[in-house]
Amino acid sequence: MAEPFSLLKRVYLSVYNWAVFLGWVQVLFLAVKTLKESGHEHVYDAVEKPLLLAQSAAFLEIVHSLIGLVRSPISATLPQIASRLYLVWGILYSFPEIRTRILVSSLVISWSITEIIRYSFFGTKEVVGFAPSWLTWLRYSSFLVLYPTGISSEVGLIFLCLPYIKNSEKYCVRMPNKWNFGFDYYYASLIGLAIYVPGSPHMYNYMLGQRKKVLSKTKRE
Repeated sequence: MAEPFSLLKRVYLSVYNWAVFLGWVQVLFLAVKTLKESGHEHVYDAVEKPLLLAQSAAFLEIVHSLIGLVRSPISATLPQIASRLYLVWGILYSFPEIRTRILVSSLVISWSITEIIRYSFFGTKEVVGFAPSWLTWLRYSSFLVLYPTGISSEVGLIFLCLPYIKNSEKYCVRMPNKWNFGFDYYYASLIGLAIYVPGSPHMYNYMLGQRKKVLSKTKRE
């Protein structure tokens, strides 16, 4: 029973990784093409559909982690996926006013390169059982540059969006109401922005630890 399940798991993860990989390849291609031909103001419109699809598919990674399908700890997976879903749906999709900012381009390019490398790494491991040393190095080294550019873009876009969130009162729940419950999306966004302060260094240090651990093991082999 274990062998069929193991095979099914590998096939599923391989299909998932390569499917999302292709989604991010499309995002990167469209972003670079649009940036070159039309300028950064049009990048979001060009990548919106594949971006929303590819990033939303990452929700399954939370499920994979929770049910033990992968070894990634939920403590690392959840905040990263949640923050990205918040960015694509709660900020970019919800507030068209900031879609023409150049930070959208830096965000999309940083994310897409990161994810192309990550999904190709895991997809290769699922297909052949291991990843070549150069791909392993790239998987655990590219974040040194791409994480700061990506996280800076995330923080910048949330900050730029705050006035629009406040003025629109979108997603707010005002009292009195039958649920006796109030929610202010503006203050929730401020809290989310504040979480980046301790959260970003923590994630960066976690990834540095993973890099040291994996690359040291690779050298010994």
